[in-house]
Amino acid sequence: MARTTFYDQASANRRNSFLMAAFVVALLGLLGFAIGYGVFGEPAAGAGTTGVALAIGGLSAAGTFFAGDKLVLAVSGAKRVDEQAAPQLMNVVREMAIAANVPMPAVYLIDDTAPNAFATGRDPQHASIAITTGLLQKLDREELQGVIGHELAHVRNLDIRFTLVVGVMVGAIAMLADFFLRFTFWGGGRRGRSRDGGGGAQMIVFVIAIVLAILAPIIARFIQLAVSRQREYLADASAIELTRNPYGLERALAKISGDAEVLEAANRGTQHMYFTNPIKKFEERSSNLWSTHPQIVDRINRIRQLTGDPPLSAPEAATMAGLE
Repeated sequence: MARTTFYDQASANRRNSFLMAAFVVALLGLLGFAIGYGVFGEPAAGAGTTGVALAIGGLSAAGTFFAGDKLVLAVSGAKRVDEQAAPQLMNVVREMAIAANVPMPAVYLIDDTAPNAFATGRDPQHASIAITTGLLQKLDREELQGVIGHELAHVRNLDIRFTLVVGVMVGAIAMLADFFLRFTFWGGGRRGRSRDGGGGAQMIVFVIAIVLAILAPIIARFIQLAVSRQREYLADASAIELTRNPYGLERALAKISGDAEVLEAANRGTQHMYFTNPIKKFEERSSNLWSTHPQIVDRINRIRQLTGDPPLSAPEAATMAGLE
């Protein structure tokens, strides 16, 4: 396996995630234009619906931008802690915040024996990091540094803001597509075409709009998942930059993936925020197709590319994949 640097990995992952996010925004605009043109038969109408679609996405993003972190912390049952309640944790967070050159975030604990963590907030000045009690109990200091470094890399890289934009645009695509399909089902499209004679070009665009309305939400969701995975790879590479210790992060990934505890506070709406996927394969709510995280085996092998160590052996990889 060729050896790479964390700078190479960070640059590639950042570029890939920005390209995918731009594709989602373009897909929303294209769907809006096809619907407007297909229903009303005028390019100007298509431009108008494109603007409406992007405006809906922007307004939704604004609401989540200012209140989303508080909602996530409340839903997760996170309680804020200080130096007296968790001195070692606060020391590690402060150490990693200095390394990342970001302000000290608010620190929260989640009373759950499953080891995991997540970061939230709209920017480094309004960031919070939440850690489960199981993470503190089951990881040593070097492993804890790797996890905290990963989460503060999300803060420094503005991943929360970045994935928020993508998530809101994906939601806007689904909402717009659902509205159009319902509108068409009840005859709205036919009435719109009958008023101006239903030109051939309009009919073609209308059919394209229907196809896009069916496929766009699925495509956008897959792109969202891919963006989430790219940002996880980026945070891993950034965590190694901050800690200068790839082995602590690698051990943390292996230890957390092999832990059989179920994180009760996590759900489908928050699972993408965690250090590793909190929904295990053996749970009924698990779905590999819609996984928001890369496989642990892939994350560890990427770390080993940085250290020059060989990738996990086939038996090790199979065992780890079965436990994740």
